[in-house]
Amino acid sequence: MENNRVYNFNPGPAMLPLEVLKEAQSEMLNFKNSGMSILEISHRAKEYDEVHNQAKADIKELMGLGDDYEVLFIQGGASMQFNMVPQNFAIDGKIGNYILSGSFASKAYKEACILGEAHVAASSKEIQFKHIPTQEEINLSDNAAYLHVCYNNTIYGTEYHYIPETKGIPLIADMSSDMLSRPLDFSKFSLIYAGVQKNLGPAGVCLVVARKSFIENSPQALPTMLRYDTYGKNNSLYNTPPAFGIYMVGKVAAWIKKQGGLEAMGKLNAAKAKVIYDAIDNSNGFYRGHADKDSRSLMNITFRLPSEELEAKFAAEARQHELCGVKGHRSVGGMRTSIYNAMPMEGCQALAAFMEKFKNENV
Repeated sequence: MENNRVYNFNPGPAMLPLEVLKEAQSEMLNFKNSGMSILEISHRAKEYDEVHNQAKADIKELMGLGDDYEVLFIQGGASMQFNMVPQNFAIDGKIGNYILSGSFASKAYKEACILGEAHVAASSKEIQFKHIPTQEEINLSDNAAYLHVCYNNTIYGTEYHYIPETKGIPLIADMSSDMLSRPLDFSKFSLIYAGVQKNLGPAGVCLVVARKSFIENSPQALPTMLRYDTYGKNNSLYNTPPAFGIYMVGKVAAWIKKQGGLEAMGKLNAAKAKVIYDAIDNSNGFYRGHADKDSRSLMNITFRLPSEELEAKFAAEARQHELCGVKGHRSVGGMRTSIYNAMPMEGCQALAAFMEKFKNENV
């Protein structure tokens, strides 16, 4: 790659588009002739106001959403949403319903249980989270406040390829690792949240996109910064927001538009994933995928090698070939390659070529 950069397969913080990094670099010392860096400009200044509102507008445009939806920028990461969701919506005798499809879905459920009762509507824990529970497996409680799903599972390499039908129960999704990676009918969701450090920007911002009517009346007993209506009524400017992170999210959203929007991104991401999955499937068992084929993620590809010794060797030699961050999470082991929007096709092709070479040298 140019600029002595490597192909970065880390799960997050993750690779950002080089074009976006260069643009931010060019504006770093003097943003829009203000004589100040974007890092120094007041969040109340006109220059920042334009950045903030354009980022919101581009995100809604990409998602095909109208004025009935609001875009919020919240701190605390997606993990803060594990608390905010039940605090705001599991009220008046209703409880959160959760599909357990991986580590972060389980963490969200655990946080809801700390705050009160919660219901497991479906789970694939018993089979090591190898697949996404199907629509037929979902069993909602009679007093469901919402159904919470983690749409892509970074650690286990699984992803939803359908939108759950909830029969009018609000659908809430953690899309931290596949946000804006493919077209979806986002209007089916009452609230979506995403830590942006995987697919949309640097760490420090949690993007929330929600139906306005769903978040406009948070419980008054909640502390100010734990209420969604605080952010909605104040354009996420009640306190100083993570301005630089939002600036970068806006840059990435504009870049996605320039690539052709979510339709184009979805096609490219599917083609990128196919290159690596083909390398796994055509290896005569040398590489073994963790996820069931019908649940495979287009963002995080997980696989094992014949031994842990070979896995350690694979990771070390991949680094020598400028393929970085391929080691899997400790709970699964093996390899994990994260191929978010910013990963070019050339990176996936380089990895697939290395996989073939490594297999031939180590069978």
